[in-house]
Amino acid sequence: MPSGPLIVQSDRTVLLEVAHPDAESARHELAVFAELERAPEHIHTYRITRLGLWNARAAGHEAAEILGTLERYSKFPIPQAVSIDIEETVARYGRLIIERDDEGGLLLRATDSAVLSQIASGKKIAPLLVERRSPDTYAVAPWARGQLKQELTKLGWPADDRAGYTPGTPHEIALHEDGWALRDYQKLAVSNFFERGSGVVVLPCGAGKTLVGAGAMATAKTNTLILVTNTVSARQWRSELLKRTTLTEDEIGEYSGQLKEVKPVTIATYQILTAKRKGAYAHLELLDALDWGLVVYDEVHLLPAPVFKLTAELQARRRLGLTATLVREDGREGDVFSLIGPKRFDAPWKEIEAQGFISPAECFEVRIDLPQNERLEYAASADDERYRLAATAPAKLDVVKRLIEKHSGERILVIGQYLDQLQQLETELGVPSLTGATPVAERERLYEAFRDGTEPILVVSKVANFSVDLPEASVAIQVSGSFGSRQEEAQRLGRLLRPKESGLSANFYTLVARDTVDQDFAQNRQRFLAEQGYSYTILDADALSPQPAL
Repeated sequence: MPSGPLIVQSDRTVLLEVAHPDAESARHELAVFAELERAPEHIHTYRITRLGLWNARAAGHEAAEILGTLERYSKFPIPQAVSIDIEETVARYGRLIIERDDEGGLLLRATDSAVLSQIASGKKIAPLLVERRSPDTYAVAPWARGQLKQELTKLGWPADDRAGYTPGTPHEIALHEDGWALRDYQKLAVSNFFERGSGVVVLPCGAGKTLVGAGAMATAKTNTLILVTNTVSARQWRSELLKRTTLTEDEIGEYSGQLKEVKPVTIATYQILTAKRKGAYAHLELLDALDWGLVVYDEVHLLPAPVFKLTAELQARRRLGLTATLVREDGREGDVFSLIGPKRFDAPWKEIEAQGFISPAECFEVRIDLPQNERLEYAASADDERYRLAATAPAKLDVVKRLIEKHSGERILVIGQYLDQLQQLETELGVPSLTGATPVAERERLYEAFRDGTEPILVVSKVANFSVDLPEASVAIQVSGSFGSRQEEAQRLGRLLRPKESGLSANFYTLVARDTVDQDFAQNRQRFLAEQGYSYTILDADALSPQPAL
């Protein structure tokens, strides 16, 4: 009788017994195609979704391999309906193919003419098709490539896009490998991306996503547009490209709120691309300013909604998405899949940690009791006020001070969501704070002071969640966050994962008000990291009190 750690249920949920000796191996293989939904102490619940299966198929995993994983680790036989459903769902990817005819026009071809007839009759698909060329082929409107892929994914028939890409204007770019080289997994990410077309590379924070971008640019050797989250990130990309490639300062432009440079490699912020003037996007000309052969989307899980519409019109450009997690809190993972491309490479966090390329990390949830008067105020508050009250509980301040004392001498980030809470922390701790209102030059100065140890403690808002290189940060104390955001939790832990010259391991603390929505949201925030193999040790705030002298 099999005695594995999984129970596969007929509703396509999979239960994982955490204490089982094979649990980690099963988790590693399950993450390829299933998403973690709940992660309490003993039994974790995964769900097998259509999008998860299609991403796995696009990354080269067959239905037989997926079913093999379930059969190998399952305690009981796989329900027949689940096996059939997995086989049929995986088989849907690639039944429809977008390609070009001899004159360069777009075609939608099906391996099954009945499927083609079915989808062509849909009211959102029909306007995108021009004429039926044969029983298994339709001509597609030249402007409709992106929208067609979006609609087909929604209908459950994701298209395999083989229509190719414009090479763009050639521009010589090579890696400048003096004393360093792309790691094996970075090389594999680049080769998978080019072998299979556009798509997304998923790597842990600190594992060198920027270097994968540089490797893709050196392979494409073409004009490149790089889209990033903010100006600080743009300047870090610029610095890294100057250091790692043969590109010179004259070849790299910044297109942001402060500068409007268009050069063979242009780094633009999402904010400037979505900025409006008189109701229209004011900087759309950037998308056609040069003949881009490659568009890189940094932190693709944060892609603003308007950029999806713009990206639908960029389908002839090769597109590379870089991210630590495909999780989107707005549920638009399907649009990333259809418009940027499927997942082409995914390296589990713990696997990269085991290779020594990111720091080991311990995660702690520190539970804090609210005083009686605050509990009464919380109980009497409206639902939409309760999270703020719990997240900004004054009792957290004393815990922050104790944790800073515990980790004296280390580089510490205190991270929060609410500006008044951050201002109070700045005052009480006597350390600088950094928020969205902090000018870019001052942000860069504070980050540099943190790196060199002049300012070993920073209080930061969500502006430090993304693309900030602080390699010596070894402690993060999260006092509040964006409700139950799994992507934010991953990004915040990611600030600590770059290997450190000090050799210190990372410690990630989340301060939670007990028996409040703060605790409920914390459990949801932890789901993605639990999927990656991180577990949270629950600590009582009182246990952090300094020990009395003997």
